[in-house]
Amino acid sequence: MAQQPAIAVGQTLPGVLTQQAQSRPHRAFVIDRGVAVTYSALDEESRRVARALLELGVKSGDRVAVWLPNVPAWLTCFIACVRLGAIVVALNTRFRSSEIADVIKRSGAKVLIFWPRFKDVDLQRILADVDPESLALLETIIVYDEDEPGRITDVAEIAPTKRVHNYGDLVKAAALDVDLGAPELGCVIFTTSGTTRAPKFVLHNQLALLRHAHDVASNFGLQTESTILVNVPFAGIFGFCQATASLVAGAAMATSPIFSAQESMRSIASHHITHIVASDVMIDRFLAAASGPRPFASVKFCAYAVFTPGLEDIGSRAEARGLKLVGVYGSSEVQALFARQSETASLEERVEKGGRPMAAEAHVRVRDTDTGQLLAHRGEGELEIKGPSLMVGYFGDPNASADAITPDGYFRTGDLGYTLPDGRFVYIARLGDTLRLGGFLVSPAEIEAVVQEHPSVKECQIVGVEAGHDWRAFAFVIAEPGHLIEETEIISYCVRRLAKSKVPVRVQQIDAFPVTEGANATKIQKGKLRKLAQETLGQIP
Repeated sequence: MAQQPAIAVGQTLPGVLTQQAQSRPHRAFVIDRGVAVTYSALDEESRRVARALLELGVKSGDRVAVWLPNVPAWLTCFIACVRLGAIVVALNTRFRSSEIADVIKRSGAKVLIFWPRFKDVDLQRILADVDPESLALLETIIVYDEDEPGRITDVAEIAPTKRVHNYGDLVKAAALDVDLGAPELGCVIFTTSGTTRAPKFVLHNQLALLRHAHDVASNFGLQTESTILVNVPFAGIFGFCQATASLVAGAAMATSPIFSAQESMRSIASHHITHIVASDVMIDRFLAAASGPRPFASVKFCAYAVFTPGLEDIGSRAEARGLKLVGVYGSSEVQALFARQSETASLEERVEKGGRPMAAEAHVRVRDTDTGQLLAHRGEGELEIKGPSLMVGYFGDPNASADAITPDGYFRTGDLGYTLPDGRFVYIARLGDTLRLGGFLVSPAEIEAVVQEHPSVKECQIVGVEAGHDWRAFAFVIAEPGHLIEETEIISYCVRRLAKSKVPVRVQQIDAFPVTEGANATKIQKGKLRKLAQETLGQIP
């Protein structure tokens, strides 16, 4: 097999793309809905888009919000921005008006690149619902539209003070032949929620991204002959790390703007997929859509992340169909695919949450949450991580960055777990009240703030409940005096403002929240609320 190229000192992501384009110009980098886009084509287009953005005034340090699904243009725009030293703000297409307004405003994005309507996702309507004050710093909107590439009139009408351009016009610019970025510069922001109302902005630089991409490609056995199926969004760290690993390996990626298990199974067969990295829900849907005696015959490696309750048997069910699953662990701060289990281990060990770090010099330790002391192997406490994949920090929030990183450079994960003598670690659960909804960490405070904006709601508490094969948010609310709580109205209110995964499955009125009186503060008893929510849904674990 051909070996992947080494990453040279001082190398940049655009430099790697150019290197791949020169050494294998006809090799497919992205297979988009069955259509191959070569390394050379994507390199050329990224240079043209970079030139166009430069002429629009984008410079080093500027933020460019990219609100696109998995299409080659997402990668083109990312590489183009990195060429200029600009920072991409990755926007999930699941975001709704409240989330878009917050991220664009706080990031200070100068440019927004988006696809107004793809399939049944109407991002244009969502943008129209955004408070114009939140877009005050936004200067330019770039419209990507495969169906009607010349139509920008509607977008101009909802944003009359902004310059509006067609993406198709950008790719007609002359190619930019210089790389104005630098390896140590921050180049991409991912949103992640902790314990605060507003999501934090995780900033990574090229050094960390390239090094981690190289480690993932090596650990997963990605080669120039490999083709990886990428169904999770590039706009999230899980999908993004797959894209960068493919790039450094010179491999191909098969992807699509909309996830479909049936289309994915057809892609596995037609493109001879060798690698799959997916969520447990996606694996479950693959198995349901699979047919024939050996539906995964071409797959050499399959990593998966555990996000969902009720799928504990996914490893054995997959193995029965010839698909051996390997568990992975990661986060936005240390990048996805930070650690993985061994494919030669037993099934019980392979599906454990955690694993061995990808980077040889990465280290994981555990700290007692009560005493603050470091614990020996198998002692349960907060996982702390140090390694070359660590973020630069939280963009625009030095205090949060200082709180997240220990004086000796370890990231405080907020995860409960323990280490093992053989160098592995095991993740048990999240500490605190942070929820994992739709595969993403979400602070209850973020959803509570939106619910409390409704005029009938005085206070809100959000807890996570098990609803079928999903974790869902459940809202307990106290009504404003003289108001009635209409559950369907509040849910509809949230639908317009929050990603679908964050919308409460139920809204239940309560006279008062159960509390524990303490010497220092009164604490709401989330445990009692969770139990009540689970009883309401009729699914008591």
